[in-house]
Amino acid sequence: MNKEKHVSIVIPIYNEKRYVNLLLNSLLNQSYPKGKFEILMIDGCSEDGTKEEVRKIIVSNLKFSTLDLSILDNPKKIVPCALNIGIKEAKGEYIIRMDAHTEYASDYISKCVEWLNKTGVDNVGGPIKSMPGRNTLIAKAIALASSNIFGVGNSKFRTSQKAEHVDTVTFGAWPRRVFREVGLFDERLVRNQDIEFNARIRKAGGKIFLTPEIKSYYHCRGTLKGLWKQNFENGKWVIYTKKIAPYCLSWGHFIPLLFVVSLLVSGVMSFVSSQFDLKKIFALCSLLFAGIIVSYLFTNLIFTFLLSIKNGLKCFFILPTVFATLHLSYGLGSVMGLLALRKWMKMNRISRMNTFNSCEGD
Repeated sequence: MNKEKHVSIVIPIYNEKRYVNLLLNSLLNQSYPKGKFEILMIDGCSEDGTKEEVRKIIVSNLKFSTLDLSILDNPKKIVPCALNIGIKEAKGEYIIRMDAHTEYASDYISKCVEWLNKTGVDNVGGPIKSMPGRNTLIAKAIALASSNIFGVGNSKFRTSQKAEHVDTVTFGAWPRRVFREVGLFDERLVRNQDIEFNARIRKAGGKIFLTPEIKSYYHCRGTLKGLWKQNFENGKWVIYTKKIAPYCLSWGHFIPLLFVVSLLVSGVMSFVSSQFDLKKIFALCSLLFAGIIVSYLFTNLIFTFLLSIKNGLKCFFILPTVFATLHLSYGLGSVMGLLALRKWMKMNRISRMNTFNSCEGD
């Protein structure tokens, strides 16, 4: 099948020792001809032996010798830098981003190439199926909540199952020309660099397409602590991203912030008014606080019930806590982002200077 075009797979990795075996097997099982794709793993100075584990797996099993795999260093450690290193080194006509936390259908590369050719768009991807990060009930509940509109909002790449044009996709597959036309990833954005990049594609008149034929399986955080930490950072980076690239975020990104701020303001006002015997203000603020809590709990339980009916009642008593963890951690992260914004900008000397030079070459 000589008609297949050469593809470069770019994979940022950092402390992924636990997942690289699954990832390598996903790559090995790809139906796309082995001689037609290269794999570029960009390691952000992993501290758990990820790079050594990859080399050990490759050396210890001859079946992996068919893979054209290189490991590059990413001294800056962050994802957009890793992506840019990989893109600059890539030789393929098509560039596909993959993630180490994810397994891929055997036709993943083939379907990405097929849909790029079929649609002529600038980026394609598929909805990701959230998988439990551990074999526990909590991990299963986290995976369910991470694919639900109440848990993650109207993220088409998590909830949609139809082929359609969208604002963004997870990971992504691009013709090489896209990076010459709109530049590389913005290295100021530790998170949300994919959302910003896709917004730039759309601003330039490009199209992004989602199809359920492109299948991947993402391993979610397996504990509430891990989920809280991840989502807190996501919430914080929404604020930083808004400052750096205000054109790339929708109002939906700020709903958890509004939820948490309304709770904090009504709660604090209730307490303060009670101390100064301001009965009318106290009654109003207390009513508002109680109304927010009751409304949230009611909505939470409705979505918990619907998910439990469909996926088994075992998660019924865990899902409300998982949903609350998602929303509160994200909202509080955004609050912290607001409070720390000026200091963060000063420390990082953030400016509006263009930091995404185009990818030169053919």
